[in-house]
Amino acid sequence: MAEKENRGDSAKEDDQIVNPWEVSAKDGGKIDYDKLIDRFGCLRLDESFVRRVEQLTSRPAHVFLRRGVFFAHRDFNEILDLYERGEKFYLYTGRGPSSEALHLGHLIPFMFTKYLQDAFKVPLVIQLTDDEKCMWKNLSIEESQRLARENAKDIIACGFDITRTFIFSDFDFVGGAFYKNMVRVAKCVTFNKVVGIFGFTSEDHIGKISFPPVQAVPSFPSSFPHLFSGKDNLRCLIPCAIDQDPYFRMTRDVAPRIGYHKPALIESSFFPALQGETGKMSASDPNSAIYVTDSAKDIKNKVNKYAFSGGQDSIENHRKYGANLEVDIPIKYLGFFLEDDAELEHIRTEYGTGRMLTGEVKKRLIEVLTELVERHRRARAAVTDEMVDAFMAVRPLPQMFD
Repeated sequence: MAEKENRGDSAKEDDQIVNPWEVSAKDGGKIDYDKLIDRFGCLRLDESFVRRVEQLTSRPAHVFLRRGVFFAHRDFNEILDLYERGEKFYLYTGRGPSSEALHLGHLIPFMFTKYLQDAFKVPLVIQLTDDEKCMWKNLSIEESQRLARENAKDIIACGFDITRTFIFSDFDFVGGAFYKNMVRVAKCVTFNKVVGIFGFTSEDHIGKISFPPVQAVPSFPSSFPHLFSGKDNLRCLIPCAIDQDPYFRMTRDVAPRIGYHKPALIESSFFPALQGETGKMSASDPNSAIYVTDSAKDIKNKVNKYAFSGGQDSIENHRKYGANLEVDIPIKYLGFFLEDDAELEHIRTEYGTGRMLTGEVKKRLIEVLTELVERHRRARAAVTDEMVDAFMAVRPLPQMFD
């Protein structure tokens, strides 16, 4: 099945808006991912990809892959083809540093990218778009730069291999070969095109309109001569949430016109807010999210008080009718973070038939999230400023393909 490239704009219809800065559904409804795939023109990631990844890497697929958290792609099959032929690729992902602490939704792409780096043994570039957040949020340049370093500590705490990983902030790195590629991209994208893709209006300042090439060009190896000199044909795979797709639809449209390969993408659904699956967590509402800085008590209180339940309104009715698993947030969160497939299926069965109560499911979720957050907190506490400097140093990675 061929990809339907550039089917138009960021998904903005009467019933849902999905772009890099806003995710919402009409009347608080759910995001329709089938409609989003059709609208964006990407392809669904089916079970055959999961089996093929396991065969090629000789390791179990990540929980996010086998449970469909990463559900859509562009050219992921081509990446697997070249890897099977003994060729390599590189990974590119990023973070817009707009808050002091990350919530669990922010960790999803980094947890998955670490798995890809380990499984395929390939290099990784991580872009911190401190310039973007300065332009979109009410942040000074200095504050954006400070948040970039703080967020870098959380990213490093995910366990990336420093011999294969380069983290950079736009304010510090943009220039030279990187900037040349930005200009090449910018010359190929008309004002009408960028308005159509991103929905910019006449009220948006020109900084926003000129930003997309900055996020585009890390997908070209020539943007990093200190890493990939002489490897201009190296393919790039981008793990990201599907709201970032408009950037890379633009990139894929431009790439062949300036002599580069199109980047491939593997895209995730949104991590739902505690209050229900109506989009993604909001950093502006601390009770909508579990943060990596939350204490065990915070996690327990948030899950018990705010996690939307699909259970019935009384124990009698719950025993009789069972839970609605389609809307139950504790079940959805366990689907992301409970590693044991058998245990998850057992909980789903027992809860769905009413034999397990909401309180029991929430108790198990609290245990899983507390362990995850505590593990991350310990790892982050060990990340020093010197380690951040080392990951962000402009240097060759001589062992990156070993």
